[in-house]
Amino acid sequence: MTSHHSRNIPGVAHPATGRKRPNPPRHVPPWAWAVPAVVLVFLARYVAAVAGGWYAFTDWNGLTPTATFTGLENFRQIFTDQGARTALLNTVKFAACFVVLTNLVGLFLAVALNQHLRTRYLLRTAFFAPVVMSQLATAFIWRFLFDYSGPINGALDVLGLGALKKTWLANPTWSFWAVVVVLVWQFSGLAMVILLAGLQGIPQEVEEAAEIDGASSWQRLVRVTLPLLAPALAISIQLSVISGLAIFDQVMALTNGGPLGATETLATQVYKQTFVFGRYGYGTALALLLTVLIAAAAIIQQLTTRAAERRNA
Repeated sequence: MTSHHSRNIPGVAHPATGRKRPNPPRHVPPWAWAVPAVVLVFLARYVAAVAGGWYAFTDWNGLTPTATFTGLENFRQIFTDQGARTALLNTVKFAACFVVLTNLVGLFLAVALNQHLRTRYLLRTAFFAPVVMSQLATAFIWRFLFDYSGPINGALDVLGLGALKKTWLANPTWSFWAVVVVLVWQFSGLAMVILLAGLQGIPQEVEEAAEIDGASSWQRLVRVTLPLLAPALAISIQLSVISGLAIFDQVMALTNGGPLGATETLATQVYKQTFVFGRYGYGTALALLLTVLIAAAAIIQQLTTRAAERRNA
């Protein structure tokens, strides 16, 4: 009897072989499997970012092994340097134009393609396609289109509007709007998809009830559709704000920040100051300022959205 039980008890030697039966695996809580990934992300993203932020308070040039602590000197230079202030102002202007125009165009496309058109799936794909294209590659294509001897000025000539021909990317005023056009063209499809998903979540009965009550198409859009679309619109706006504040590829490919700094942004200044001029400390301070700007915009947008939701609840 004793021998029978000893064959089944973990850790007790088998009478015939003399080997101990291995202990069964202990129960592992499900969250424990996520610990290695969480630690890796924490170390690679957050710890590295915080450690890199320290250089914003130094005069490190990226070559010497040591850096001298300079306090807030880099930030003082940012707010007293005309070029940096222009870049900061341009960043805010780009973000504002990008958020408004991208979401307006995206809303128009979403409402139009939410109708029962035979070609709606093909059109949705066509308008979303620029989102997945390489930002740098498409910017170089647009650079060719905006060239003085390019297709846009050529089309104006054909239409008898030669007086409207411009050096789109060499003019301080028009170069800003040329970059905005490229940004809106590339990202309106993303806003369209987000808002289209929101539109398809609105019950059809609500629209039909408003129509039976005599509401016009405009009244249904403003008083019924848009309030119910607020959650999707909030997501689209938040993504637009973050993308608009961090634009880089399009500016570098189209104008390289020129002419005369008309399209210079904080992101392009971070690259130039850090990797072109070797001012790593100053470039890190610019990057830190841009990060704070994006975080502040995201927090304000979240607080505004929650306040609106509480009012409508």
